[in-house]
Amino acid sequence: MFTTAAHAPKEPRPPGKEVSFDALLPAEMAVKAAETGVKKTGIDTLRLFLLAVLAGAFIAMGAVFATTVSAGAASLPYGIVRLLSGTTFTLGLILVVVSGSELFTGNSLIIIAFANRRVSLGGLLRNWSVVYLGNFAGALLTAYLMFLARQYTFGGGSIGLAALNTGEAKTSLGFGQAIILGLFCNALVCMAVWMCYSARSTIDKILAIIPPISAFVAAGFEHSIANMYFIPVALFIKQFGSPAFFESIGKTASDFSHLTWGNFFLANLLPVTLGNITGGVVMVGVMYWFIYLSKFGKAAADQSSAAAQTASRIATATARPENLQPVFYVTREPPTRSMESSASPAWAAGEEPKIGAPRP
Repeated sequence: MFTTAAHAPKEPRPPGKEVSFDALLPAEMAVKAAETGVKKTGIDTLRLFLLAVLAGAFIAMGAVFATTVSAGAASLPYGIVRLLSGTTFTLGLILVVVSGSELFTGNSLIIIAFANRRVSLGGLLRNWSVVYLGNFAGALLTAYLMFLARQYTFGGGSIGLAALNTGEAKTSLGFGQAIILGLFCNALVCMAVWMCYSARSTIDKILAIIPPISAFVAAGFEHSIANMYFIPVALFIKQFGSPAFFESIGKTASDFSHLTWGNFFLANLLPVTLGNITGGVVMVGVMYWFIYLSKFGKAAADQSSAAAQTASRIATATARPENLQPVFYVTREPPTRSMESSASPAWAAGEEPKIGAPRP
C-alpha cells in the first residue's frame, strides 16, 4: 500500500499538561487561593510594601473617578448616582488585580492558606500589617497630590463639594453601623477576588470584578482602603481649601462638623477595618476553606466523586447503541453454485454455443 505525507500515520504526542480555556471550578479555585496565599506571604518586605503602595494609589484613582462622575449630579435620582459611582469605582480593583499589586481587603483570603496549614500566623499577620500600611501611604499620597492639583475646584467646585459631602457622611456613622457596613463591603470585594481565581483571561477578571464592586459602592458599604482617600482629601479641602472655593459652593468649613482627623481614625477607619476583616475572613475565606479544603469538605467531595463514577459506569454498561449494525457470518467453505437450474441445455451438455446465440 502506498501512503503520502498527508496520510502518513502521525507520531503520538508526548504526554503533557492539557491546555484548557474553561473557567476553573470552585474546588480548583480553593486550591488556587491557598497557593496564592502561600506566594503572597513569601514576598519580601520591601517589595510587598511597594506593591501595597501601588494598590492604595489604584484604589484612590477609582475613588477619584467615582467622585468626579457623581459631582453635580444632585438632580439625578439617588440610585442612579450611586450606580454611576459604583461602576466607575471598579477601576480601582481592576488595576489592582490585573497589575498584581497587594490590597489589604483582598488579602483577607490568605486565611484559606492559613486554615489549610500552608502559612504561619506570623506570615499572615506580617502580610496584613505591611500591606495595610502600604495601602494607607499610597491612598494618602494620592489624596494630597490631588489636592495640590486643585482638582477639587473643577466643575465650579462641584467636585470639591462632592468630596466634602462624602467625607462628612462617612465620619458621621456610628461605630457599630460602620462595622456592619464594612463587613458586607469586604464580603463582596473578596467574592470579586475569589471569582477572579476561576478566570482564564484578563477579560474574565474584569467581568468578574464589575458586578460585586459596583454593588458595594451603590449600596453605601464601607471600604477601609477607599476611605483612606475619600476622607483625607475631604479633610485637606476643608482645612486648606481657598476662600474662593468655599464661596463658589456657598458653604463654609464649619458646615462639615463631623469631618475631623479624630473621627476619621476612630469613628470610621477602625470600625470599618474590623468589619472588612470579619467579612472577608469569615464570610468568604473560612466558608470556602471548610467547604472544599477541610477534612469534611474533602470527604464529601470524595463521596460525590465516587457516586458520580458509579453512575457513569452503570450508564455505560446499560446503554444501547443508537444505530444497530447488521451482523455477518462468514464460513470457511466457499459458496457453491448449481449450474443446472440456470444453464441452457447447450451449456449443460458442454456444447459450444452458436455465434449470435444469446448467452444465458
